[in-house]
Amino acid sequence: MKIGFIGLGNMGAPMAQRLVEAGHIVTGYDLMESAIAAMPKDMITIANDAPDAARDQDIVITMLPDGESLASVAAAIIPVMRQRSCLIDCSTVDVNTARVVAEQCKEANILGLDAPVSGGVVGAVSGTLTFMVGGSVASFAIGSQLFEIMGQRAIHCGEAGAGQAAKICNNMILGVSMIATCEAFALADDLALDRQKLFDVVSTSSGNSWSMSTYCPAPGVGPKSPSDNHYAPGFSAALMLKDLHLAQQAADLNGTPTRAGKLALDIYRDFVESKDGASLDFSAILNELTAGQKIEG
Repeated sequence: MKIGFIGLGNMGAPMAQRLVEAGHIVTGYDLMESAIAAMPKDMITIANDAPDAARDQDIVITMLPDGESLASVAAAIIPVMRQRSCLIDCSTVDVNTARVVAEQCKEANILGLDAPVSGGVVGAVSGTLTFMVGGSVASFAIGSQLFEIMGQRAIHCGEAGAGQAAKICNNMILGVSMIATCEAFALADDLALDRQKLFDVVSTSSGNSWSMSTYCPAPGVGPKSPSDNHYAPGFSAALMLKDLHLAQQAADLNGTPTRAGKLALDIYRDFVESKDGASLDFSAILNELTAGQKIEG
């Protein structure tokens, strides 16, 4: 298929490359010249702008930083996209923006999917992403062909906006569980309990979570994770803050009580904005929650 890919950053670039390796013809674009310069020119054609990347394509994929960027790009590319082509947005944005873009696609006779991902940069590179997808059954059938190349699982969550709803609910759980995991390590330190022993118990007991057994925030404990690389981000604290903000925004609009989610938002906001945690992995919150000392990876 002919595919336009807009947003060639840390996530978008490896996703686009996997599509090329699978035999698809990809035209890419990114606002950042550094992202364009990093792309192998023998694999991907670089467009002059976003509409140029979207024109005459079977499918256009976007991987953008926020809802404002998506709205702007959608307004620029939908008018030039072929009728019955498909726009797949893999960004993480607010549910309302996803639904507005879906309605714009419908009015232009274009198929649309909101398909945010879980798995981070490692998942994008290895092709093990999980896609949470909102849109029609027909649109999902088209997108599934590409989801199988870029990831290992795609779940059709419902109509437009359902993929974004699933993503922010998932990441609210992740943010809360990471804080609880770090607090447990902090308490273990104060109780003179060896961190490895805590991991051995919790990872096989009722307190286990992905934050503990797969992405352990304590350096040298459990499988390799960003904590073993000085907290270089696999999923940055700044992105976690963004997703927790989206979750709380949705909760406030719907009157949903999410007290733990709001507390997690406040903790990550302080870490990112006051403790210079923006460029670190979200598991580096352990540094701020460890009692009496700062633990480095």
